[in-house]
Amino acid sequence: MTQNTPKSELNGKSAFVYYIIGLIVLVFDQVSKISFQSWLKVEYTSVPVIEPILNWTLAYNRGAAFSFLANQGGWQKYFFALLGIGVSAFIMAYLRKIPKNAKVLALGLAFVLGGAIGNVIDRFLYGYVIDFIHIHYANVWHYPVFNVADIGIVIGMGLIVLDMVFLEKRRG
Repeated sequence: MTQNTPKSELNGKSAFVYYIIGLIVLVFDQVSKISFQSWLKVEYTSVPVIEPILNWTLAYNRGAAFSFLANQGGWQKYFFALLGIGVSAFIMAYLRKIPKNAKVLALGLAFVLGGAIGNVIDRFLYGYVIDFIHIHYANVWHYPVFNVADIGIVIGMGLIVLDMVFLEKRRG
């Protein structure tokens, strides 16, 4: 037995709104990186913000998440840059093809898009990604230093998972 349910209207040209959201994430990311790099100047310079849990620490990530493949001779810069471009191109095309009522999914994709492009720009301009947010507990525990693009990617992926788990079935 087949159901004759009307197909949801696709985003199409209205995906432009989500491109703008991605652009806002990208601009905030790039402005923050430029600001912190010009302020702190030297890698691993650290300024306490909220003792003992938050510092501004300038760090250059030459690999992927958590410096994965950072010491591999340079090829990884091009690999991760091309991967980021591929993911960004896919997201831009996919945003046009998802239903208009999939707003949480589209918002998540927009955040990932802005973050991915922000980190790709760093790889092409500098050969590494500029990080500056350092969460830690005293000298006992340290989370890897990260940036606004990484926050955008994490929030975006959280929204995508939220959509997959709770909202996708409701759209039919």
